[in-house]
Amino acid sequence: MPPSLRQTIEEIRSIMGNSMELLINEVTVSGHDCALVCSEGLVSTLNISNLILTPLTEISLGENSTPDDLCGHIQNKMLLGIDRPRATTYGEFIRFLMSGFALILIDGVCGALCFGVQGYEKRGVSPPSSEADLKGAHEAFTEVVRVNVSLVRRRMKSPTVRFELMKVGSKSNTDVCVVYDTDSVDFNMLRRVKAQLLSTKLETVISSGYLQPFLESGKKGIFHTVGTTERPDVLCSKILEGRIAVLIDGTPFALIVPTLFAENFQTLDDYNCKPYYAVFLRWLRYVGFLIAVFLPGVYIAVALYNPEIFNGRLMLMLASEEAKAPVPLAAEALIMLTIYELIREGGLRLPKAVGGTVGIVGGIIIGDAAVKSGIVSTPLLIVIALSVTASFVIPALNDGITVLRFAVLLAGAIGGFFGISLVLMILLFDLCSAESFGIPIMAPLSPFSFRAMKDVAVREGIVKLQTHNFNINRMGKRRRKENDLR
Repeated sequence: MPPSLRQTIEEIRSIMGNSMELLINEVTVSGHDCALVCSEGLVSTLNISNLILTPLTEISLGENSTPDDLCGHIQNKMLLGIDRPRATTYGEFIRFLMSGFALILIDGVCGALCFGVQGYEKRGVSPPSSEADLKGAHEAFTEVVRVNVSLVRRRMKSPTVRFELMKVGSKSNTDVCVVYDTDSVDFNMLRRVKAQLLSTKLETVISSGYLQPFLESGKKGIFHTVGTTERPDVLCSKILEGRIAVLIDGTPFALIVPTLFAENFQTLDDYNCKPYYAVFLRWLRYVGFLIAVFLPGVYIAVALYNPEIFNGRLMLMLASEEAKAPVPLAAEALIMLTIYELIREGGLRLPKAVGGTVGIVGGIIIGDAAVKSGIVSTPLLIVIALSVTASFVIPALNDGITVLRFAVLLAGAIGGFFGISLVLMILLFDLCSAESFGIPIMAPLSPFSFRAMKDVAVREGIVKLQTHNFNINRMGKRRRKENDLR
């Protein structure tokens, strides 16, 4: 940046294209021409008035002072803000300007003095919407990354918990914060994560979903190998286990790597209740996953290929119900599942006040009309309803469950139990071969770890879990050790 104030202002106007939010106020401070530059809507006018304009008007350095004297006085002897970097290039100037800084230009001085006076509108901390817990904290991340950092730091006061800020996106320059614990993190993995983030060739990062594919394993799998959470307490527990979290400005969801498939069946309430009840809830979710994925397909396979599995009375009842339907059994199931997905998608996209009503009323009216008209049989409707309800128990896996449910249904209709077995083998192969930064997502089941299974198959007491001190990076070392033995 040149020392000429007039030339610098003209270049800034040229870069910004005289954008309406650009504010440039030229003032004289102690006999020197200066300019205060900020972006309307990103700064607090009260802070600018109290912390910058009022102190500047009180400066008196004398007639023999130089522009460098004024710059040094402002930067070193005046408390105009805590965050006070300096911009020496136009790129840095624009980045600070768009981040809510007020910048002071002095005629005869290269660069600009920057002062953090952010004051943009933001949503306050609210209860989590997708990870609700009965006894957990009622705080969720917001869209402002610095607020999210404070939520984590308030819970983790140890200096070993570090926050590293970087910029991602050639046009958006989005703030991305990498969070980790130096006592438990694998530094090779940390370097890989930061390299992946910095090497992304994106123009803008609007949500966590933009960066998630860059942190996924190279293999295309059915389920995500990157975890997400909107709860600060969950993130804190993950980084203590050696994981790395990524906070992204503009989105209330944090990314966590590496992640395990079994963690989709765990909730914070599991650790706020008695172990025996936590084990019951956890196995209820395991069974719910199986019901959500396999129940429609198994019902179709039994009804079409192996009806002798049912007892005589049940078989006759099902046959009489299916005889009333004008379409084949597999077509009925596909129609009902498609209608459910349409109702669900409509309920999600509509405003909350209307979305829930649409889902309930639409489901009841359509289901009742379909059964009364004979288009769909009552037993099939019950099977579909059970499968859909079971999927609500594990919302984190909804994407994969939806696709697998249709795949198992088609496999059961075409090949019976043989087709379902084939889909099951493909699913197990996909899960057992998937990794997240070198950590198998099926750990601690594959590779097997008896100690880690104490928080997967069951849930031991908090005292015993604390003494075990689980670290996810041991799963990767176990896999590497097995490979060396081979």
